Amino acid sequence: MKKLDVFEKDILAAYEKGELKSTSPSKAELTKFKAAASATFLKEKRINIRLSTPDLMDIQARDLEEGMPYQTLIASVLHKFVAGCLIEPPSRLSPHLSGTGRKRRTAEG
Repeated sequence: MKKLDVFEKDILAAYEKGELKSTSPSKAELTKFKAAASATFLKEKRINIRLSTPDLMDIQARDLEEGMPYQTLIASVLHKFVAGCLIEPPSRLSPHLSGTGRKRRTAEG
């Protein structure tokens, strides 16, 4: 099991003290959640992309960390990006930079 961060430790402590209470979503919230889930998993378009071999190898290694197929992982990352909530923790894996000396791009260039 991975090490818990401070936030997770606080939640666990509150749970163990019995401070957390279970609640049920309202019908409106449940309807909203169901609609969001349906929209998220609706896949009606197919695309083809070309990736470098090292990038594909890194993605396939990362899918093992995440516990999902690499195509699902790619779709998830793209969805998070377009939704404006792409915040991924750094991988424990070393990227394969294929000896090209490439740098990761930043907003500045």
